[in-house]
Amino acid sequence: MFLRLAADAVVLLHLAFILFVLLGALAVLRWPRLAWLHLPAAAWGVAVELLHLYCPLTPLENQLRQAAGQAGYAGGFVEHYLIPLIYPAGLTPQIQLWLGAVVVLINLPIYLWLLWRGWRH
Repeated sequence: MFLRLAADAVVLLHLAFILFVLLGALAVLRWPRLAWLHLPAAAWGVAVELLHLYCPLTPLENQLRQAAGQAGYAGGFVEHYLIPLIYPAGLTPQIQLWLGAVVVLINLPIYLWLLWRGWRH
């Protein structure tokens, strides 16, 4: 029971991290020092998508599920949890490139505005 809950906690942590990567720049507008956490997180998120890297949280979740007597899954978090909700055909390298671009397109304008605002003052 504990291992299953730990695996579920990893899923929630993973989802929270993805949301932070996507929308963290909005939080930086309110708390500018948060940029020191968000910029590396966003860079990691873009690198994972653009370079097709494997996030270490996925194998951790699978290990916890297998230790709890459940089946793990192949592929990554996005493929297993998010893509089935959005893209029924599955994750392709082209979709991963688009996901990486979305992270940049959401966050870059906010950081450029913050830099411009800081430069003006």
